[in-house]
Formats: sequence, C-alpha cells, structure tokens
Amino acid sequence: MPPIKLKSSPSPAAAKRQNKAAAKAATQPKEKPRPLTRIQREKQDIILEAALDVFSLHGFRGATIDQIAEVAGMSKPNLLYYFPRKEEIHRRLISELLVTWLAPLREMDADGDPFPEIRSYIRRKLEMARDFPRESRLFANEMLQGAPRIIEMIEVDLKNLVDEKAAVLTTWMDQGRIARTDPYHLIFSIWATTQHYADFDVQVRAVLGPARGGEGRFEDAARYLEQLFLYGLTPRSKR
Repeated sequence: MPPIKLKSSPSPAAAKRQNKAAAKAATQPKEKPRPLTRIQREKQDIILEAALDVFSLHGFRGATIDQIAEVAGMSKPNLLYYFPRKEEIHRRLISELLVTWLAPLREMDADGDPFPEIRSYIRRKLEMARDFPRESRLFANEMLQGAPRIIEMIEVDLKNLVDEKAAVLTTWMDQGRIARTDPYHLIFSIWATTQHYADFDVQVRAVLGPARGGEGRFEDAARYLEQLFLYGLTPRSKR
C-alpha cells in the first residue's frame, strides 16, 4: 500500500498572510448588481403582466413557463433570461400584491374618527376588487393551496399589521366610540365581503342580471356593506 501523503501545514507567516487576506475580503463591500436598463424593466413588466393572467386563471400548479411566454409574446429562453424559475415570477407577483393589498389597512388612522376610517377602508377594498380582480384571484389561489410560497409573509408581515390595527379597533371600543366586538373577525369579515366581488365576479353579475350587474354593482355593494358594518358597530346607546 503506498504511503498516505499528508498535506503540510502552512508556516506561521503564510497562515498570517492568509488570515489577513480573508479578513480584508470579508470587510470589503460586495459589488452591487448593476441596475436594470429601461428595456430590461419593460421586459420584466411584460412577463409579470402575462404571468398574472396565467396564474390567476390556472393557479400556480396549473401555470407553466410556456404559457407565460406565449401570453408575453416572447420565446421561452428569452423569458428564462429574466426569470429562471416559475417560482421566482410567482413570488415577485405575490410580494408586490401584498404591498398593494395591505395599503388600505395600513392607512387606517388611529387618531381619526372610527366611522369614516372604517368606511374608507371598506370602500378602498371594494375599489381594489373592482380594479384588481386578477390579483385577488391570484391571492385566493395561493391561500387555497395553503400559502406554501408566502407563509412567512403571512405569519410575520400580515399578522403584525393585523395585530396593530386590531389594537386600534380595540382602543376605539374601549373609548366607547364603536360597539365591542372581535376586532380580528371584523377585519376578516371586511376581507371576505369585499373580495367576494372580485373572486366570484361571474356569479355576482349572473345573479344580479344585466340591469344591476354593471359597474353600478360596486356602488350598491359599498352602500350595503357600509350599512351592515357601520350600523353593527354603532354603540347601542347611539342607535
């Protein structure tokens, strides 16, 4: 059996030089990625817009890179240059969606009048159901699958925001400005009733019929939901 060759340890001087070089490399700032050009940003926007169509229609599992490339009007290799994996496109869409989706709740002002603040939140959510139906369906599909790709966002970012606004609602209740109820389920109820008009739009329009199923359905919904929630939140002594 040939003898085993052991690697010789570096000399103390050499080891010192290696450690010094490693420390210097660790302290040097990493080179920042180059900013995207205007054309690259436009290409990404085209891909994301196409992906929103495909994901909102087929869900994450049913959507394919080929479908997205076809809707985007570009070759599959060209698309993969910008987004190497389907998961990256989906996560980008969901991340941007959450920022947009949660903006109305973030704007609920603890120093404002409770009823105008809640009324404004209901209206903003209905406007989003009207203007962003694909985004709403994309989010609903992700939730129905157990939110595997955004569970950390849900458990941290979303939860922290809802905790914060639930505390605002509770303070208003303690001050006697709105009726006492469960603040979390109040928020859930507003989500459910407003997003219904995006996720089940076909059903809503079919049941309302041509006479009431046009754009006016959102204003009708707003008036009804304001009456439902604001009357329910009015303290009994003020009814």
